[in-house]
Amino acid sequence: MAKNAPAFEVTCPCCSAVLKVDPADKAVIAHTAAVKPKTFADMEEAARAMREQDVRRESIFRQSVENQKHAGDLLEKKFQEAVKKAKESPDTGKPIRDIDLD
Repeated sequence: MAKNAPAFEVTCPCCSAVLKVDPADKAVIAHTAAVKPKTFADMEEAARAMREQDVRRESIFRQSVENQKHAGDLLEKKFQEAVKKAKESPDTGKPIRDIDLD
């Protein structure tokens, strides 16, 4: 490569930032961050989004509380089913290991 090669620009595929690279030093000499668009056009829209998020969060919390109320019943049913299954197929003794087959 030539010693006085001009620096070139590369666009980052992840964040769309522009990097200026010096080929002689093989280093980034300048960085320009990508312009981030505004999330909301005005304050009313942002406030509406916050209210919707609050309603959604409250709904998820209520659902979680309801699931926790019934978690004990569900665990009891699972335990009873496991006991029933264990009684139907009693333990036949020591399990056969691969090493025992040799």
